[in-house]
Amino acid sequence: MSQVVIENPVINSPFCEPTRHFRFADEGITNEIESRRRTSSYFVPIAQPRKKGQHQLRFDTEWTKDRIEENKLVNQIRARVKLWRQGGYIGVTPTTSRLLAYWTAPDREKKLFFCQVDALETAIYITAIAKKYGDAWIENALREGNDTSNPGLPRTAFKMATGSGKTVVMAMLIAWHTLNKLANPQDARFSDAFLVVTPGITIRDRLRVLLPNDPQNYYCQRDLIPAQSQEQLGQAKILITNFHAFQLREKVAAGKLTKAILAEGETGVFTETPDQMVRRVCRELGNKKNIIVLNDEAHHCYRRKPDGEDEKLTGDE
Repeated sequence: MSQVVIENPVINSPFCEPTRHFRFADEGITNEIESRRRTSSYFVPIAQPRKKGQHQLRFDTEWTKDRIEENKLVNQIRARVKLWRQGGYIGVTPTTSRLLAYWTAPDREKKLFFCQVDALETAIYITAIAKKYGDAWIENALREGNDTSNPGLPRTAFKMATGSGKTVVMAMLIAWHTLNKLANPQDARFSDAFLVVTPGITIRDRLRVLLPNDPQNYYCQRDLIPAQSQEQLGQAKILITNFHAFQLREKVAAGKLTKAILAEGETGVFTETPDQMVRRVCRELGNKKNIIVLNDEAHHCYRRKPDGEDEKLTGDE
């Protein structure tokens, strides 16, 4: 692949929608600039045939068009959200309208990145707007995608680059849901209860900034909500825990022989049931329903492999 030297790789403002990008050719990235936002796509590595005596696969270093796959659903949703944005956020609640105006104010001192606002706009559109304006296909496509893996567990993923401020986005999501729920208690689209799951205790402690009563909370530090809404936000129930808390624990402290005698051949007698585990982990949420689960850095958590190998978890114990 030919070497390309790009003197100034930053050609867009972080606070506006990207309008330019460096073009990819068959040989790789070029220093040619195209005047539009880059289409969402990904590169599929093509492995070379394994040679005799070689123990690891080597990956082809040549760029080919066949390796570029478009994220069609992402691009389709992005286009609909852009039209909605340009149309003045039609169909939102008064609370949502005030928040969007606050986040995008031209004279805002602590400006938010475009990618942060774009993520929130997308969440708002999918949750509260799309079905009302003929875009039910988005929900259907997401449901179909979810059903291919872990059916019955609906979820939406936001993929953001390192350093782009995803913790701020989580805080904005919490504020948007909570303030709308307080204004519209019967509206099932919104919630004021949140379970934030992290891959380890280090990140868990770092995310205390999502708690409205924390001295360093992002709602104040990053000016995410007007001062008069701070007290309202304090009514939200927010639980932050690490993934390992969901492992089933032993209910009785006893020796292996004692347990074997008392169990009389039955397995799992002294281990929590899934329901008991949920009650233990989510005790702080009380009897809240319609809980929003925010799985931070979800790519660090892996389910049990099909071949029956032990479950692998990463992060701090």
